[in-house]
Amino acid sequence: MSGDHGSAAIAGRVRHVEALLEQRGLLDDGEIDRRIDEFLAGGSPINGARIVVRAWLDAGFHDRLLADANATIREVGLSMAGGLQEQRLKVVANNEQEHNVVVCTLCSCYPIALLGPSPSWYKSEAYRSRVVRDPRGVLHEFGLKLPADTRISVWDASAESRYMVVPRRPTGTDGFSESELVGLVTRKGLIGTAAV
Repeated sequence: MSGDHGSAAIAGRVRHVEALLEQRGLLDDGEIDRRIDEFLAGGSPINGARIVVRAWLDAGFHDRLLADANATIREVGLSMAGGLQEQRLKVVANNEQEHNVVVCTLCSCYPIALLGPSPSWYKSEAYRSRVVRDPRGVLHEFGLKLPADTRISVWDASAESRYMVVPRRPTGTDGFSESELVGLVTRKGLIGTAAV
């Protein structure tokens, strides 16, 4: 049986439960689809990039972000409250000694509100299993060659917790405007599979 048949069966069961909730007046007709559309419409890697640039430019924000990301991202008008409860966000920062990379080994948990919809490679079984066993090799395949003495930390997301990386600020960007800096930050950099 192919994965498509399994997905269709699950989708059918989900639609059945949704219909029951609508019939009982617990959900308005189409409410789940509207909420998903609203949630996805606000999610973009630009959100994560804005957070990173603020951390690069404001040491106090940087420190608060690493200590309590959920509270700190509210300072820039963002939050992790997309469902029934707020997801825990942990932000980790790359430096000369350590490089961070994010994965969800069980499925594809990911901070959609801050990074936009997850890339297909993030959801792939190959990435999810290999980045834990051989992070240096996986990063090399992404084109990121780190010095041998750089420690690599792999952060495993879950249904309750999401992670985001603050990449190192590129050298030679001291005179850049905030919008120029935002333009340098990529989704791969926010996941840790690329440098900025």
